[in-house]
Amino acid sequence: ARLRQGRNDWYNIKNLGNGSAEVVIYDEIGYWGITAQDLIGELKEIDADEITLRINSPGGEIFDGIAIYNCLRSHAAKVTTHVDSIAASIASVIAMAGDKIVMAPHSQLMVHDGSGLCIGNAVDMREMAEMLDRQSNNIAAVYAERAGGTVADWRERMLAETWFSADEAVEAGLADEVAKPKRQGDDDPPADDSWDLSIFRYSGREVAPAPVAVAAEPAAVDPVAAPEPVEPGNPDPREVADEWANLTEQLTDPA
Repeated sequence: ARLRQGRNDWYNIKNLGNGSAEVVIYDEIGYWGITAQDLIGELKEIDADEITLRINSPGGEIFDGIAIYNCLRSHAAKVTTHVDSIAASIASVIAMAGDKIVMAPHSQLMVHDGSGLCIGNAVDMREMAEMLDRQSNNIAAVYAERAGGTVADWRERMLAETWFSADEAVEAGLADEVAKPKRQGDDDPPADDSWDLSIFRYSGREVAPAPVAVAAEPAAVDPVAAPEPVEPGNPDPREVADEWANLTEQLTDPA
């Protein structure tokens, strides 16, 4: 029922007055083909100097998340991201849209490689794998632009599915500070951390290994030109592609 067609209750936007607005994402993001078009349309209508972006989400659609990220990054307002409980998967990319990123006490952030479903033959499967690598490189570039390091550094963390506590996110450069505890006001949205995290390799930071440190120096990032990382024990995908092209040429050669 929560995934009904056309639902848009996974976010809300409201005007706070005095030149500020609040965007709250407290659910799956554009989940299972339900687009973020309405949210982006409302974002474009915001005429405010400051936007407070509050996130408590396990993630969702890659392309919708990238669209939301880019819309926020290009907005004229100053954006301050607050991770209220969890920003996992593509929600962690949207969090990077903030000019300032604040982790709530005991909150967490997770990065991992993109995933998807494919039904078809071997060629379809290879195309899906290549698309996921391209999108994961693209996501890794967002983290590298924010925190430094290279696309390869962040792909390594993503492949391992890395969970960051609030303090670890700041240490890694993915956030600017951990907020001081404060009493919850009547108007503050309640934190819902009842997500089913069994879809991930780890069900939260408390059961995940500590993040692997990478270089913190900012790097010029070109996600298109960035080489795809190769997991230990697996063949280089570029060599596999060359072998596949040679085999296809042999099979289709009239001679």
